[in-house]
Amino acid sequence: MDQQVALVTGAQQGIGRGIASVMAARAYHVVVWDLDPEAVAETARELGGTGFAVDVADFRAVADAVAQVEELVGPVAVLVNNAGINRDRMLHRMSEDEWDQVVAVDMKGPFNVMRHVVPRMRERKSGRIINISSASWQGNVGQANYAAAKAGVIGLTKTAARELARFNITVNAICPGFIDTPMTRRMPPEAFQVMLDKIPMGRIGTPEDVGRVVAFLASSDAAYVTGDVINVGGGMVL
Repeated sequence: MDQQVALVTGAQQGIGRGIASVMAARAYHVVVWDLDPEAVAETARELGGTGFAVDVADFRAVADAVAQVEELVGPVAVLVNNAGINRDRMLHRMSEDEWDQVVAVDMKGPFNVMRHVVPRMRERKSGRIINISSASWQGNVGQANYAAAKAGVIGLTKTAARELARFNITVNAICPGFIDTPMTRRMPPEAFQVMLDKIPMGRIGTPEDVGRVVAFLASSDAAYVTGDVINVGGGMVL
C-alpha cells in the first residue's frame, strides 16, 4: 500500500470521526476502530479505509487486531488514541463500576494499543502517536474518574515520548475543550450556554478542529515536537 496507515480508535462518531475524516482527506489510509461492527464498516467505507470492531480495554483483543492491521493493511505510521467514555457522577456517589469502566477505556485503552503498536514502530524507527486527553484532566466537577484517566493519559504521553524519541517516534497529547459531539448536543440548553460563555472565541469547536491539529502532529512539519500537550479549546479555561 502506497498510502501511510493511520489507526484511529473510537472513530465512528464525534471527535474520532472528525479526526478520521481529516486524515483521510490528507491521503492517509484510515483504519477505523470502534465497538459497533456495522457502524465501523460504514464509517470505513465512507472514508475509503478499513474497519475493525475492537474493544480497546481488552489487552488480548487489541494484540490480535494490531497484528491483523499490520498484516492485512500495512504498517501503522500514525496511531491516534481517541476512544473514550464518560460515566459522570459526583465522587461521593460514584460506583466502583463507573470508576473501573472509565479507567479501563480512557487510560488502559491507550496503553493497550501503544503496547502492541510501539514494538513495530521501534523496529521501523519511525512513528507518530497522538493521544486524545481532555481539558478536564485538570479536574472537573462530577468527573473524578474521567479527569483521573485523562490526566493519566498525559503522564503516559510524556513518559512514552522520552522512551521513544531515539527511535524517531514522536508522542504528543491533545486536550480538546468544548467540542460539538453527540454528547454535547444532549446537554440542557442552559448548561450548553454556560460552557459556551467560557470560550473566548465565542463558538463551540468542531471535531475537524481537533483533526487538523492531529494532522499537523502526524506530519513531517512536527518532526521535532514530542512530549507536548496541545489545548484545542478556543482559549477556554475550565
